[in-house]
Amino acid sequence: MEKIDNKSNMLMYDLSIIIPANIKKLLNMVLKMSHSVNIKGIKSVLFVCMGNICRSPTAEAVFRHKMKAHDLSLKVDSAGTLGAHAKEKPDHRAQKAGVARGYSFDGIKARKVTLKDFTDFDLILAMDNDNVEELHKVAPEECKHKIHLMLDFATDHEEEQVPDPYYGGARGFDYVLDLVEAASDGMLEKI
Repeated sequence: MEKIDNKSNMLMYDLSIIIPANIKKLLNMVLKMSHSVNIKGIKSVLFVCMGNICRSPTAEAVFRHKMKAHDLSLKVDSAGTLGAHAKEKPDHRAQKAGVARGYSFDGIKARKVTLKDFTDFDLILAMDNDNVEELHKVAPEECKHKIHLMLDFATDHEEEQVPDPYYGGARGFDYVLDLVEAASDGMLEKI
């Protein structure tokens, strides 16, 4: 089957019927690596999800920790495309899962993405395509090139988006950590 991808105007083929899963996984990883983002020399990163209480604060906590272990000093923050949880601490389940792996959520509070974020940050990493779309709606044209999916940097994972664990159980928060750790490691290799 073929279809047109509306975001890139590229002809896409659904090969899931004729390609075995292990080959499809390998192809997805190769595709991620082939359109990699040049982040050499960046000074700041903003992680974005919808409410800024689960995925993006987890990404912030993980990246801060790993960045320090690599002796790097970047401006790191997180925000949400919605402001419903503004000034709230991260979800207790996200904190519990993260703290169990040695990450600190100290000082992290939810906030909404602002127009200033697009000029203040060199790289803006969304957790899923919905958030990429929301960011593109409000970003100045000259800043849209900064917006990417976080998992573009997780070349060893088939996933393209970090799933929202909010309505699920504890395993969902652990899985988010697995993905965010892999993407953070991938980013740190390229900085």
